[in-house]
Amino acid sequence: MEVSGRPNTSPFKLHKSASTPLRYSGAVKKVAKKNQTKESGNKEKDKQVEYDNASSEEETAEDLVLKPTTDSSELAVAGAHRISLRLPSEDSFSEETLVSEERLAEEAKKKSEEEEAAAKERQAQRQVMAIEELVQSEKSYLKMLQICTVNIRNSLNNLQPPPPDLDSLFLYTEEVMNVSSRLLSKLEQKQLKPQDPEFLENLCASFLSLSSEIEAAYKEYLWNYNHVSLVENDYKQNEALWSDIIKVVKPEVNATSLSFFLVMPVQRIARYPLLLQTIQKHTDPSHPAYALLEQTANTSIALNCNINEYKRFREVADKYKKTENLTIMDKINRLSTHSIAKKTARFSQYIKHETGMAPKLVDEEFDTLEGFFNILEYGILVLLENVETYLFHLQRLLECKTEEFDFDMDGEKAPICYKEIHTALRQWILPMFEKRMRTLIHKPLCELRDMLVGPKNLIRKRLHKLLDYEVIEGKPKLSYEEQAVANAYKTINTLLLNELPCFNGLALQMIWGMLGTFSCLHRDLAADMEQLFQGFALQLPHSSCHPKEFQEWVETAVLEGARNLDILCQSVQETLNSPVVQPLSPSCQRLLKHLTDKHGSGKIFQVTNTVVGTRDFDLNLTKGEFVALISEFDTRGDKRRWLVDSGAKRGYVPSSKLIRYHQAAEDPPPSPFLPTSGNMMAFRRHSCIPDPQLIHVTSQPLFQVVAAYDFMARGNHEVSVRAGEHVRVLESQDKRGNSEWSLVEARGQRGYVPSNYLTRMPVGTGSLAPPLH
Repeated sequence: MEVSGRPNTSPFKLHKSASTPLRYSGAVKKVAKKNQTKESGNKEKDKQVEYDNASSEEETAEDLVLKPTTDSSELAVAGAHRISLRLPSEDSFSEETLVSEERLAEEAKKKSEEEEAAAKERQAQRQVMAIEELVQSEKSYLKMLQICTVNIRNSLNNLQPPPPDLDSLFLYTEEVMNVSSRLLSKLEQKQLKPQDPEFLENLCASFLSLSSEIEAAYKEYLWNYNHVSLVENDYKQNEALWSDIIKVVKPEVNATSLSFFLVMPVQRIARYPLLLQTIQKHTDPSHPAYALLEQTANTSIALNCNINEYKRFREVADKYKKTENLTIMDKINRLSTHSIAKKTARFSQYIKHETGMAPKLVDEEFDTLEGFFNILEYGILVLLENVETYLFHLQRLLECKTEEFDFDMDGEKAPICYKEIHTALRQWILPMFEKRMRTLIHKPLCELRDMLVGPKNLIRKRLHKLLDYEVIEGKPKLSYEEQAVANAYKTINTLLLNELPCFNGLALQMIWGMLGTFSCLHRDLAADMEQLFQGFALQLPHSSCHPKEFQEWVETAVLEGARNLDILCQSVQETLNSPVVQPLSPSCQRLLKHLTDKHGSGKIFQVTNTVVGTRDFDLNLTKGEFVALISEFDTRGDKRRWLVDSGAKRGYVPSSKLIRYHQAAEDPPPSPFLPTSGNMMAFRRHSCIPDPQLIHVTSQPLFQVVAAYDFMARGNHEVSVRAGEHVRVLESQDKRGNSEWSLVEARGQRGYVPSNYLTRMPVGTGSLAPPLH
């Protein structure tokens, strides 16, 4: 019987099929090791059981591979049975792993929840602490300011003498305290605690509602703080005063300087962003007021930026609006190569603008503001000039004291009433009106005029910085100095664009207010005058007339009075402008004859007032001198300047100071002290030169020197005399030896008179003595 042989490939197939349990046993080992690294030591027993099961499975698999089989069906049955034996082990392992993982996940979740709850609790506590710090520090800050402004300020005012400029130290402190107290009152209004969720929302809403007031109060205080530091340094220079100040400050808070209090607002406004950001850091983003808190923190940062920008603008404005009265030497000493180069570059750029060689940077908004400012400046100056003229005439009216004169008006009721009315106006009504005019109109106008200096200087400095900026505008990269120039121009330009509209509006508002005040003052003046006139109404003529007839009579009387006054003024002006008619001195006669022979009598003019030359080829002439007209206009065709010949040289004279000279056809009237017969000129034309050889002095004087004609002095070196007035001859010639002028003494005054205006007359007789030689 033939026995079939076993195929050679069977063991290899069985070994191949048995490799799966082996690989699984390796996976179990790996899982067991992995679980061993993750779990604690209390599961070491379970791992050992798993490891034993895996070892038994390996042994069984090795037996199946090494044991020879004669039937393939047995092998299949054994494999199926082996597979059925593996499934329960795999299920138990997966279930245990899942249970352990779920238990670990639950523990980890519980632990994370506990940690998260603890973190939230700590964050909430920190938030409450930050809120309490903000509130409590605000209260302490307000309390310290109150001590500073009430206790310390009152004690400093009680010092003898009080410190100078003390009020400027506490300037704007009241505004800062007011806004801080309002913030605290808003927080306490709803009676909430910092632990309440609504407190944070109330805090943010209160801060945002007061943000504009906070900015307005603190920006003025911070700008003034530099002045506060300067004043405190001045106090420190005076040791006695500073010692008294320390004695006042130290008992309050144990401080050694005033800056301990005065620096608090500077520190407080910078601390708001830090406190609010700390609260935001410890606030949960899911909090209902988180968005509002974030907005509040950003607003506090913006407040500090705006205050710093405002302070920088004010510092620039204070720097450039100052007016320095420098002498020429001071300006020369300030010159340097840098300043000369800078001014040369500006002038060159300005010339390029005017000639069209370079385009000018145009800012239409600023040009409009500058034009309106120039119009306001012109209007203010003209209005001030008119008000000053008005007050000048009013003062001249008040100086007219008619009550001091007796006009002999007995029995005339109307003039007496007018006199009493004028007295009442001058003593009571008009002085009060003048005082109100100076207080309500003139003084504000002067202050408004002085306020124009700052904007004018800034506008001028802007032009200078603009010229510098245009030179460097096209450069791709700027140096440090060039960047400073550009920043200076932009700062001044921005400052003017922000502030100049406000200044123009306020100035215009002040002008309209002063014009309205001017109308109200005249309305009150009219009411006072009406009340005054009612007491004299029955005593004055035309008081019983109909209002219309009375108005017509008043208009007629006023126009007639104005016409008569105009006629009087014209006659007085003609009298004043008319030349002085008096005999001419010999030198004037020779000059007049020379000019008449050269130019003719129709070209002769006489100077009415002293002429002082201010331009080239102008003449200097005294009143009464003669000139001959050559041309009625100058080289430019100006008819206000005439070309004249003064005898010595030619030049220009204002035509308004010349009047045509009409030479008298007859000789001047004879002197009552000269004989009417004979040659009068023979007696006049002599020089008062006494000759000791010809004049014999006796015991009694036989002759005396008198003035033959009236002479009006034309300068300080001359003296006026009247015809027949006795004079004493001191010198018969002037300092140059000219015998045409004599130095005389009349009425205690000394001066020169023409020698031919003097004559001799015997003492006690009316006849003249022989002329002097």
